[in-house]
Amino acid sequence: MAIKSHGRLSISASVRPRELMEDRPTLAHAWTARVLTLYPEMFPGTLGQSLLGKALNDGLWQLRTHDIRDHGRGKHRQVDDTPSGGGAGMVLRADVLHDALSALPSRPDMPTIYLSPRGRRFDHGMAKALAAGPGVTVLCGRFEGVDQRVLDAHDIFEVSLGDFVLTGGEIAAQALIDATVRLIPRVLGNAESTEEESFSNGLLEHPQYTRPTDWAGHKIPEILLSGHHGAIAAWRREQSEALTKERRPDLWRAYASRDPKEGQEQSDAHTIAAKGEKKD
Repeated sequence: MAIKSHGRLSISASVRPRELMEDRPTLAHAWTARVLTLYPEMFPGTLGQSLLGKALNDGLWQLRTHDIRDHGRGKHRQVDDTPSGGGAGMVLRADVLHDALSALPSRPDMPTIYLSPRGRRFDHGMAKALAAGPGVTVLCGRFEGVDQRVLDAHDIFEVSLGDFVLTGGEIAAQALIDATVRLIPRVLGNAESTEEESFSNGLLEHPQYTRPTDWAGHKIPEILLSGHHGAIAAWRREQSEALTKERRPDLWRAYASRDPKEGQEQSDAHTIAAKGEKKD
């Protein structure tokens, strides 16, 4: 995961994180993240801090959480049951999740994603495709997962952050939303920040340096101090290619063989668009 710095901007939000979500009017044209979760108090979490929190406060995007337990069954608001056929753990019920999804305002233009380790791998191309749309509805699982029937009935697109398992989908949801919202115009304040970073051109990002020029005997490469922009760009490209080839041979193979007219980003955009078009 790459961490970016965006200059000396003032990024302090004027309200507390939860107040960035509560008692706020719905913005008709703002990119919207709707999150179904058993733990709405976990939001906005990191999304309410720094540049994303400022953008949330400024209305560049909006976040809405919906408590799945509001649709639980019985006096104890039961939301899960044992797996059919036996096995460990509990499974979120189809009827509960159906009611939770059906209670949301209809947004046929917005894809619904279930965060699952068996889903399609989330990447920069998918984030760009999501950022170009009106928003996303995210279902956060818990326990052993969710009843397959509700995924089929609501044509939900399964997405994975990687080959590992979390205790719930909330952290993954925040990561997906973070990676997407930062691509929305004006959120970072500097469009070049997203154009030069890892994955934006199919390569890992080149090494970064800043003052002091000489730190503990380690000097900044002289080419970066030369003022020769063409030479600097060529050096950075060489570094990106070398790092990608060494650390991510899968990315390097895709980069070396890709058709410049057809990329993964287009494929992701088409997949997500198709999910929206299938909805009533």
